[in-house]
Order: sequence, then structure tokens, then C-alpha cells
Amino acid sequence: MSAETDHVEVPTRMLVHALIREDGTVGADELYTVANTLGMSDQQVRLCVKRLVAEGRFTHEGRGRKAELHATADTIRTLAPNADFLRHAFTQDAGLAPWDGVWHVAAFAVPESARAARDALREKLVHLGGAPLQGGLYVCANAWEPYVEEAAHRLGAHDALTLLTSTDLRQGDTHEPVELARRLWPLREIADRYHRLSRIARPRLTRLVGPAGLSPSALLTIAVELAAELTRAMEPDPLLPPQLLPRPWPGTQARELVARCWAILRERDDDGARPALFRLYADITREAAGRATR
Repeated sequence: MSAETDHVEVPTRMLVHALIREDGTVGADELYTVANTLGMSDQQVRLCVKRLVAEGRFTHEGRGRKAELHATADTIRTLAPNADFLRHAFTQDAGLAPWDGVWHVAAFAVPESARAARDALREKLVHLGGAPLQGGLYVCANAWEPYVEEAAHRLGAHDALTLLTSTDLRQGDTHEPVELARRLWPLREIADRYHRLSRIARPRLTRLVGPAGLSPSALLTIAVELAAELTRAMEPDPLLPPQLLPRPWPGTQARELVARCWAILRERDDDGARPALFRLYADITREAAGRATR
């Protein structure tokens, strides 16, 4: 599929999260306008908002397009870890997070009576970049302990958790780190997702640097599409250190393209009322670029 015809599927819930402003609000008029541009119906948006309010993730004031959503503290807090991982990815891309040769291992033995907690912990470990070695035994190339312990505490499984580190990891006869990474993580699938992200980002960057001015809703739509596609690419990515990845790694190029888009979007945020992701993403990439040039 060509860059001109690649279509970005944006979940309605993700759209709402992406439009949260610095003050924690989401304007209904802005939400419906961008949703319509993305092919979503007003009814689809209303149902999503209703679910988010029922879940306690937002409060709602007003009616129709004059309404305003307010993100709860828990909602704002759950978005923070994603920013941590994104910041780490750009730090790696800048060559500022070399691997120290340490593997981080988590093991747990949660009884069948707590199956829900066991399954949730397993999913969380994979989300944090872990790969299964044996039943209940996962490995990661990054220092993930604070995130693992927070999840285990929240799920009531901390007493069943064991954490350890090692510089000697072998699986069968395989002990070379690059080969272990290739065997343990689906790097080809992850690379394909980043290739798609690049295809999505290039034409949008062309529109952003082009002579034709873009409306506020068009700028928001581009920002949401990039955020959705970046999330789709990074969700299965364990963010392995560059030393363990094939070269060249498509994730580095894809994120660089997205960073250029974000920088332009941030520059065009004249009134400071744009979604927080404008500032957050632009600040993260600027931080990494600044450290790389020191």
C-alpha cells in the first residue's frame, strides 16, 4: 500500500486521550471535529464518552459540542508510563543508553485461585518488554524493576514475585546476546510496524512543511494519527538496546520522522491550548537531541 493510501485506524478512546489539553480538559467541539475528519460518527464518539465517564476516567460538563470533559487524576497518571518509555526510546536512538550487558529477570508463582492476577501480571510483563523463558519466568534487557514491582503490588501478587539480574543468559546452546534477542522477541514483526509508521509519517511531514496552511483541525488530525500509529508500533516493542538490534533498525528512522512532525506541530501551537501531547512529545525529542549534542 502506498504512502498516499495508507489509512490510520484511530480507536475512539485513543482519540479522546490524545486530545487532553495541558489543563486536563477535552473540548467536545474539537473532539467531534477531529473525529468526523477521521471518519467517526457523532454517535460513536458519544458512546465512547459515555463509557469513559461511567468508568470514572473523565467527568463531563455541558451538552453537545459546548461540553467539556475533565480527565481524572488516575487517567492522567496512567498516561505517564507511556511518556517514560517514549523518552527512553529517543534516548536510545540518540546513542545515550548503551547496554550494560545485564539481563533483568522476573519470576512469579501465582496460584490458580488467583488466575486473574496471574494473567494480568503476565500481560504486564510482556507490555513492559519481557519475553517468556519458561512458565512464569520472563526476561528483559532494560531495568524494569520499578514498573514490575508497582504492577505486582497493584495486583496483590508482590509476595509471589522474584526479581534477579544476570550477565549469563543461555537458552539451549544459544548464549550470544544478539542471537538471544532474535529468538526471544518478534523483531521482524516489530520492524514491519515501524516501516508502516515511516510510510504514515512521510506524507504528513510533507504536508506540514508545504506552502499550504493547514487548519487547526487538520493539524490535530495529523497529531492524533501519528500518536495512534506510534502507539501501534511501540506497544510490542521491548525497546531493546541498539547493541541487540539488527542494523539499521527501522524504529530509529520512524521515530525521527515523527519527531520532525511533532516539532512543527509544536511551533504552530500559537495559543497554547493544544493537546498536551504536542508539548510532551516535542519536549521528549528535544531533550534527547539536546543531550546528544553535548
